[in-house]
Amino acid sequence: MAFTTTSNFAGKAAGFYIAAALKEAKSLDYLTMIENIKYKSNIQRMAGSSVVADATCDFTDAGTLALTEKVLEPKNLQINLDLCKSTLLDSWEALQMRAGAGAPPPASFDDYVISYMGEIIAQATEESIWDGASGTGGEFQGFLGTNGYLMPTGTNADATVIQSSASGAYTAANIIANLQTLTADMAGNVPAILGKEDLHIYMNNKTYGYYISAVSTLGYVNAYNMNGDYEPVFEGYKIAVCPGMLDNQLVAAEKSNLFYGTDLLSDATRITLMDMAALDGSDNMRLVARYSGGVQTGVGADLVRQS
Repeated sequence: MAFTTTSNFAGKAAGFYIAAALKEAKSLDYLTMIENIKYKSNIQRMAGSSVVADATCDFTDAGTLALTEKVLEPKNLQINLDLCKSTLLDSWEALQMRAGAGAPPPASFDDYVISYMGEIIAQATEESIWDGASGTGGEFQGFLGTNGYLMPTGTNADATVIQSSASGAYTAANIIANLQTLTADMAGNVPAILGKEDLHIYMNNKTYGYYISAVSTLGYVNAYNMNGDYEPVFEGYKIAVCPGMLDNQLVAAEKSNLFYGTDLLSDATRITLMDMAALDGSDNMRLVARYSGGVQTGVGADLVRQS
């Protein structure tokens, strides 16, 4: 079958596809996303103390306003793949020939290949958010990896982050007790965030599996069948299930206090599909993607990490 494809998307056009790919990274549902960062972005958080006073006829300075500022610097990343077209062509043709009059129109081969690349971007982003290391190729600095922003030691360590101690490696038998330790540390150290609408307890799928097993054993609500009405919560705190998180770690944070930054409009953001048939006679195609990504925290003192 003779088949050629050559597509090039840059700037805003590429940003559309990159944004769609990033949405497949589940953790981004629970982070505050800052788009269109060309180089760096300053994250500013203000905290006021005793700024409200009794009214007088005079101007009387009262209270303090503390400004906390951190830098979010996305790292430039790329994907360069040399792929035989037949690797994806068979599965694409299967979609073309789906039976049924009501079958939706198939995607073009270009869109199909871009979706394949999107899965790679989403997986890499999900892993870097939590376990990435800026010194490792293809990764940006994460929250929990080496030198992570939530870690007690390392070049990016924030000493104000509350560190909670687990009793040991998580199991179905001890996950409830460890979650209770976390919430007790939240109440004891950061009570101001407890009623926040965007407060979540972050955990990976393995830890969440232990939690479901534990509550099912205890006979709670409808955890036996996990029907559509079930909302992941613990003692009223919403649970964010993030596949990229590390084992045996929990994080309690507001969505508005964890940030992900990228650039979706820059000319440096692009996706290119190049058919090599006309150049070297091969049946290969080259996939190129350039994008950026990075994370940062807001107020460290409002974050609790358990390990």
